Amino acid sequence: MGDSPSWTAVPGAAERARSVLAASWSCAVTADGGREEFVGAHTVDEDGTVILHVPEDSSLLTAAICAPRGEPSAVLEFADVAPVPVRNRIRARLWLAGWFTPEDGHLAFHATRVVLKQPTGAVVVSLDEFADATPDPLATAEAQLLTHLADSHPDAVERLTRLVQRDSLHGAVRVQPLAVDRHGLTLRIERARAHGDVRLPFHAPADDVGQLTERMHVLLTQASAAACPRALQRHRTDGDG
Repeated sequence: MGDSPSWTAVPGAAERARSVLAASWSCAVTADGGREEFVGAHTVDEDGTVILHVPEDSSLLTAAICAPRGEPSAVLEFADVAPVPVRNRIRARLWLAGWFTPEDGHLAFHATRVVLKQPTGAVVVSLDEFADATPDPLATAEAQLLTHLADSHPDAVERLTRLVQRDSLHGAVRVQPLAVDRHGLTLRIERARAHGDVRLPFHAPADDVGQLTERMHVLLTQASAAACPRALQRHRTDGDG
């Protein structure tokens, strides 16, 4: 897979949307004029169908039973929050519009529109592409992987900045791992009054944590052979370490 000529260093919109859905622990449901937050109450089928488990006396369940079948009547919202403390921790938002149908004591959500919003803008994801896509293989492990990297290996994060163009590090006071997927690692570069993100692509996709470890070792080896970024060192010396 890693040597496939069709490989790209950035996940597609459908894959990104499915990854947000797979990793989200909570969702907000807007229906019948009200909004309700659910934590740990949903699962996702292979085709992206959201199964929401609600109490028997839930007003949402009653509304789903009474609603005309097939009419869009609800919006589900999922937030992709960076696991490492950084500025603007919301990395993406996912909205699914559609309707619920009661099934065996829970609610199945049938999407009629899928919208993914990232810092680069919002995009409408094709329903067929959304159903056919699979989450990134690292999506559910990403939070643990990034927090471990930030908390236990800050020296490795600093070394990786050697792979970043010096202009991007100008004025930097802190660099944190923002995201990782099978295609690469993203670093958040924070300055006194602004921030930016830099992508470090892997030489080949990582389909599991074992492959990710090898990809990270390659990046670190490349970083060790690169020149040290003086801009970041200077600001750390000034007391922002």
